[in-house]
Amino acid sequence: MKWEGREQSSNVEDRRGMRGPAVAAGGGGLLLVVIMIAMKMFGATDDQQRLVAKVAKGIQGQAASAPATPGKGVDDKNREFIAVILRDTETIWTALFKEQVPGTSYTPPKLVIFSDSVASGCGNASAAMGPFYCPADEKVYIDPMFFDELATRHKAKGDFAQAYVLAHEVAHHVQNLTGFSDVVNEARAKRDEQLSNQMSVRLELQADYLAGVWAHHAHKAYDILEDGDLEEGINAANQIGDDTLQKEAMGHVVPERFTHGRSDQRVKWFKKGLLSGRFKDCEELFKLAYEKL
Repeated sequence: MKWEGREQSSNVEDRRGMRGPAVAAGGGGLLLVVIMIAMKMFGATDDQQRLVAKVAKGIQGQAASAPATPGKGVDDKNREFIAVILRDTETIWTALFKEQVPGTSYTPPKLVIFSDSVASGCGNASAAMGPFYCPADEKVYIDPMFFDELATRHKAKGDFAQAYVLAHEVAHHVQNLTGFSDVVNEARAKRDEQLSNQMSVRLELQADYLAGVWAHHAHKAYDILEDGDLEEGINAANQIGDDTLQKEAMGHVVPERFTHGRSDQRVKWFKKGLLSGRFKDCEELFKLAYEKL
């Protein structure tokens, strides 16, 4: 994939090496509980307990409101790659919104690079979750170590496989801007687990389709694809299907617990986006019977 030396996005926030307030605040709450239990065990008066609680809560509040200690981040190939791909999504989706999504303008998401864990608008998250998009703060989060996991655990090597993952998460931002995410949120609000899972699958397959749409236009505009790149992206979609992941983890498949779609479905919709390049065709996913996805 041709990406080195190209324009990078300025919407990248590198939090690697940063100490955030989440752990300190959480630890403060636990410490307060421990102190109060100990005071009761050793016979402290009610007034003494109230005083200690007031002081401890004040310290905890200061920790929670204090700004994170900035870290230097890492100016490495991963950061450069992520910034280049994000810039491509910005230029492509800005143009596509003007051409194909009337009445809506594209506002790019921020992308946060982190290591191990991160505090997001959707709560604290571990790197074990993998890359994710948070609609509450409109940010994409990724620990670059996931790229190693993608290559080793999921057997999906290559820079275009990585680009597919990033484009998929940015596609969730596109869905958020265009209202498709609301349909899934409404299903979840009904507390019908089967319906919620089915709608989640539709949303994820649509994000695969939109990642394909991005790749279609990015190659058209910048000639980014080299021999083997398409195979890398398709293989990545195949390797992270629900059925494949469940077989690896449990040895069998539980379709009613699918949230992202089968491997063949993910490949199918990614390839559809690659061939089509049309945003509007993504609506088809919410019109088809579930069995035909």
